[in-house]
Amino acid sequence: MPLVGPAHFLWVLAPGVLFPRSRATLKNLGECWAGASWGMEPPVMHPVLEPLSWMLGTWLSDPPGAGTFPTLQPFPYLEEAHISHVGQPMLNFTFNAFHPDTRKPMHRECGFIRLQPDTNKVAFVSAQNTGIVEVEEGEVSGRELSISSHSIARISFAKEPRVEQITRRFRLTAEGKLEQTVSMATATQPLTQHLHVTYRKVTP
Repeated sequence: MPLVGPAHFLWVLAPGVLFPRSRATLKNLGECWAGASWGMEPPVMHPVLEPLSWMLGTWLSDPPGAGTFPTLQPFPYLEEAHISHVGQPMLNFTFNAFHPDTRKPMHRECGFIRLQPDTNKVAFVSAQNTGIVEVEEGEVSGRELSISSHSIARISFAKEPRVEQITRRFRLTAEGKLEQTVSMATATQPLTQHLHVTYRKVTP
């Protein structure tokens, strides 16, 4: 994957994709743990995470994701997903979307995925740049994770209409690609598919 740009700011070029990325972040992605830059060994994955290990890695949308909703015009988007661990019994994640033509940042979210020990029950905790913080819960079965919102909080000046329900499904395909499907209900619209994206893995 070629890199172009000035010394302290690079663009990662992938087929049909262009993402801004700092040298520091590239180093961390390559080592899969920021602590490695301190001369520390990469952490061993906590055994409780084994049922979710298929989600680990850095993933890029391929092809672009598709967004739709009754109150919106359909829209494409590029997205980078980074799912990692630091040895704790949880996964860390970031999802960063970009406009496919201008490469301007769009939706962004980050958080944690926890698995209740000795069960297949999963909790997904997410903070989003739209001013929403949510907890989703559900179950992992094989290489599929299905979750739905348990609670949704929002800042006082978040855009209307209010988001009232979110569901997600992650699935690893037979071709080794990661799929994410997001459905959403608002104060004015019933639960409807909102986003669908397929990612290819670019780093472990």
